[in-house]
Amino acid sequence: MGRHFAWQGALAALGVYVVFAYGLAPAIWRHYEGQSGLAALPAVTRTPQGIPGDALNVGLEGVEDEVICALRAAGWTPADPVTLKSSARIVGSVLLNRAYRNAPISPLLYAGRPQDLAFEKPSGNSPSRRHHVRLWKVLEAGEAGRPVWLGGATFDASVGLSHFTGQVTHHIAADVDAERDEFSAGLAAAGKVEAAYKVSGVGPTLMGRNGGGDRYFTDGDILISALARGCQGRAQMAPAAPDSLPVAAKNWLWPWVAAMAGRGSP
Repeated sequence: MGRHFAWQGALAALGVYVVFAYGLAPAIWRHYEGQSGLAALPAVTRTPQGIPGDALNVGLEGVEDEVICALRAAGWTPADPVTLKSSARIVGSVLLNRAYRNAPISPLLYAGRPQDLAFEKPSGNSPSRRHHVRLWKVLEAGEAGRPVWLGGATFDASVGLSHFTGQVTHHIAADVDAERDEFSAGLAAAGKVEAAYKVSGVGPTLMGRNGGGDRYFTDGDILISALARGCQGRAQMAPAAPDSLPVAAKNWLWPWVAAMAGRGSP
């Protein structure tokens, strides 16, 4: 009899967990106050083979010229297109251990199309280590009447073989939130951000995998920077709006959850 009640209790607990983890929690954590038009859009890219790729973690408000100007001001360089010549050059840079500041970035697809813009920033002199970001224009006019871009900012920590295809590729660092925050902070430090806010992306993820099979973890938010209009000298940045209570609670708990899973420290 006691064992029967124990099984009932376990099943009830499992049912509560499923409802909370897969229904209630994602519903109350999702927030699009800054850009309601993003609510119906996917938050993960795909490889040309259809494999889920990088999670989107950054966003920008501004026309293309403002985006390019702001990235250049923050020290980013446009990536060369993927051609036979550029591919041979990146292989040579790896073999000779020389940085290639405009190294090509492989295409990922969002809504079936490759990135509109790709930028990178070297880390030291090693061609195996670099910051890079892919960007897609996803809204012609957002809440402020300006184009909205979404992107995936990641840090290439090494060169190796894809776990899925066996092709030579860069492997990313697992903490994609750190790269998201560094990307956005760099734009702000260059004086090219008027305001910054977060919206929901892929959601809290501890064991994600990108298109190369690399593990990543994230609190699941996209950090959007509203760029200085006309790429003016230095923008006055407005203070960030406070998070709603459910989002604030999620963000407070996330470092502890990640730490318990061995993904960082609170």
